[in-house]
Amino acid sequence: MTATDLVKPAGQRVEQSFLLQRVQPAMTGLIDGSLSTLAPIFAVALATHRPHYAFVAGLATAIGAGFSMAFSEGLSDSGDLTGRGNPYLRGSITGAGTFVGGIVHTLPFLIPHYGAALIVAIITVAFELFTLAWIRGRFFHTGFLRSFASVTLAGTIIAVISAALGVAGSG
Repeated sequence: MTATDLVKPAGQRVEQSFLLQRVQPAMTGLIDGSLSTLAPIFAVALATHRPHYAFVAGLATAIGAGFSMAFSEGLSDSGDLTGRGNPYLRGSITGAGTFVGGIVHTLPFLIPHYGAALIVAIITVAFELFTLAWIRGRFFHTGFLRSFASVTLAGTIIAVISAALGVAGSG
C-alpha cells in the first residue's frame, strides 16, 4: 500500500483492488484468448475447409494459451510491490479468461458444414469484440467506441493475417 492509497476512502481502495486483482487479469485473459487464437483457428479453417480440424486447432490453442497466460501472469510479479494480489489467483483468473476467450469462437466449428461454421464463427467473433469493448468501458471507464475500435483493429489485423495464411495454405 502506498501513501497515496492511505488517503483514498476505503471503498475506493476496495474497488481499485478488485480492478487490479480480478477484473484486469480477467480482461487480459479474455482479450488475449479472443485475439491470439483467431489466426490458427481461421487459418486452419480456410486452408482445409474442414470444421473439425479448425475445432481441434482452436481447442489446442485455447488450452495452450490458457496455460501460457496463467503461468506468465502468475510468475510476472508476486503482487507484493504492485498490490495486484495473490499471483496464483491472478494467474488462474488470467488463464481461465484466456481459455474462455479462445474457446468461444472455436465452438462454432463443431458445426459440420464448413460455410455455416465459418459464418457462425465470424458472428461469434463480432459478438466477442463487442463484449470486450463493453467490459472495458464498464470497468475501466474508456469510451465504448474507442474500446471497440481498439479491439476491432487488433482483431482485423489478425483476421487478415490468418486469412492470407489460410488461403496460401490451401493452394
